[in-house]
Amino acid sequence: MAETATAAPKRSSSWRQFKAILRKDIVMELRTKEMLSSMTLYTLLTLVIYQIALSQSGSGFDIRLIAAGLVWLAFVFTSMLGLNRSLVHEKDQGCLEALLLAPVDRPVIFFAKAVGNLIFLLIVEVVTVPIFAVAFMSGRPIAGPFWMLVLSAFVGSLGIAGVGTFLATMAVNARGGSFILSVLFIPLMYPALLAAVAGSSAVVLGGEGYAATFWQAVGMGAGIDAIMLLAVFALYEFVVGA
Repeated sequence: MAETATAAPKRSSSWRQFKAILRKDIVMELRTKEMLSSMTLYTLLTLVIYQIALSQSGSGFDIRLIAAGLVWLAFVFTSMLGLNRSLVHEKDQGCLEALLLAPVDRPVIFFAKAVGNLIFLLIVEVVTVPIFAVAFMSGRPIAGPFWMLVLSAFVGSLGIAGVGTFLATMAVNARGGSFILSVLFIPLMYPALLAAVAGSSAVVLGGEGYAATFWQAVGMGAGIDAIMLLAVFALYEFVVGA
């Protein structure tokens, strides 16, 4: 009974800590809008580059063949920009040091930061996908249901936010941090990104057995996310305290 009575307040305290850190990040971003505005602008510039690169492809080219890869490429590079800014901003203002000095569990910091980055990334994706559809896929509807695209985007974004938060914490505590983030992020995320692109492409293109291909890709992506999140959860305390 005594152990149960002491365990419940500890879980409640961790939950309050998580909500406080997450709320602080969201409120600060809503006030400044620095990360969201920079990520959205970067994504729009990426779409402009796509438009220039595909301007000579001809009217017979089916953009759906590469649509999933183009969208995820924009998401990856945009997320790298946002992840780097999120931790650098904390470091410059001394918020990260204050969190480390406070009686807050290190995994709670990780989950709060990762969920915050996931929310911001999903907001940018919500803005990007309709613009991409209007600019590049006018008159070319996707073959599968839209909720499949949403599920694939969420699974891929979950891995990006989790692993990206871990690497951004490493980068902010090291010299040449942005270089470390850019070098390590793509190799570590390659399997999860491959699954996300495969799942999204199956929904866009359709064809025989596309649903089985989609679920196989989403299942693989979810499994990879679970493995990577467990690994970074176990290592985060050592990284953030370095």
